Amino acid sequence: MKVTLAKADAVTAKADLLAVPVFAGPELGPGAEAAVAALGVPLAPLLETRGFSGKAGEAVTLPTLGRLPAAVLLLVGVGERDKVDAEVLRRAAATVVRQGRGGRKAVTTLAQALPAYPEAAVQAVTEGALLAAYRFDKYKQAKANGSGPAAELASLALVPGGSGGRGSGGRGGLSRALAAGQVRAAATNLARDLSNEPANALHPADLAAAARRLLAGKGVTVKVKDEKQLASEGFGGIIGVGQGAEHPPRLIELRYAPKGASGKVVLVGKGITFDSGGLSLKPADSMKTMKTDMSGAAAVLAAMSALAELDVKVAVTGYLASAENMPSGAATRPGDVLTMKNGKTVEVLNTDAEGRLVMADALALGAASGPDAIVDVATLTGACAVALGNRYSGLMANDEALAAELLDAAAEAGEPTWRLPLPPEYRKDIESDLADLKNVGDRYGGALFAGLFLEEFVDNRPWAHLDIAGPARAESEDGYLGKGSTGVTVRTLLTWLEHRGASR
Repeated sequence: MKVTLAKADAVTAKADLLAVPVFAGPELGPGAEAAVAALGVPLAPLLETRGFSGKAGEAVTLPTLGRLPAAVLLLVGVGERDKVDAEVLRRAAATVVRQGRGGRKAVTTLAQALPAYPEAAVQAVTEGALLAAYRFDKYKQAKANGSGPAAELASLALVPGGSGGRGSGGRGGLSRALAAGQVRAAATNLARDLSNEPANALHPADLAAAARRLLAGKGVTVKVKDEKQLASEGFGGIIGVGQGAEHPPRLIELRYAPKGASGKVVLVGKGITFDSGGLSLKPADSMKTMKTDMSGAAAVLAAMSALAELDVKVAVTGYLASAENMPSGAATRPGDVLTMKNGKTVEVLNTDAEGRLVMADALALGAASGPDAIVDVATLTGACAVALGNRYSGLMANDEALAAELLDAAAEAGEPTWRLPLPPEYRKDIESDLADLKNVGDRYGGALFAGLFLEEFVDNRPWAHLDIAGPARAESEDGYLGKGSTGVTVRTLLTWLEHRGASR
């Protein structure tokens, strides 16, 4: 779908659909009053009959019967006027895209519902529309008889607000905001593409090849360590997890080094391309979605694909720790001891707690370079999803300032995140009688034990861990996200890196 800035007034634009915001009440928003007046019909009784009050998430379609150039008028609820923010606009834009399926062109004045921040509004509507238009239908046979899903809306034209808002750069600023929304949405959709791939089409070596292909021309260099290099260089965690699989592991290094960089950070993503649980085998139902256990790596790769286009002024090194966790005669056994990249030994008591093992090696490597901050992203523990549900990411950190930066970035990006503790009194529960550490703690508080385990490998550098086990995948359509991979944390990471580069 193509998103553009409209050149004409919304009411006079010829389109299949004209979408206008309505505040709670209902109170007609920008563009709505003129459109309704052109219809020449009493609106209040009709909306009352439809149960439409302007709450966020509500929508009503009205045929224009030729009284407007647009064939259909869509009233989109955005809630109370003073509570409209970027996330409200993202979700409202998704409503426009879904209501417009099968059409060629829609025009909307949604961006005018946040008049104080016209550029942020344009970016938000662009993001929401392009995220909602996403489909992963690569493996579906085309239906020539029209029985398949309706085609996505071909184009959406935004009628922006005035250029006098805070921080506005006029028409040029609005165009830049549109471009930023397109880049951020494209990066998120890239992560969704990778995580939606079936595991038989995306082994660790395939992920490495995809990184080379997708990052070509993006200002990011790619280097890959194969299983021989990993073994000789002491990456015991990655080798230990991957040794039971036919397809060997990889550690993929991504480097972005802009001129005038104002610091350096490390991103680490969990890239388990399929997780059977290893010899600690998962139940069959729990394996069905384990192709998405590399969502952390997908998020890091996708975020780095957008850095140059967004002109981020921070040097970023990304590590994708990738393996398949499979049972075989060669697989790591419960009770085995692995020696990690930083020399610490780990007793593996549960081979299904494998993510922290590959992440630990990558974190140790990243910490050795002395970065200003380390952030890791992983579908790490079902315990985090039990604690926070399927919408919130869990954040753990050893640095207050870094935690605050990421929480602010997540809120701005519309990706709910909640901070969890790293209780020092729990540290003793991951001590092993046989080795330095064991890879599981007590039955309860599993997300916290995983965080404490990872902390052992960051060498006291400022570090934050994002557990995305819940929100990495959606089981039903929700706002601008459809069923399947969500690409969660891509926009959080980009927001954080943009702000960090601009403030230093």
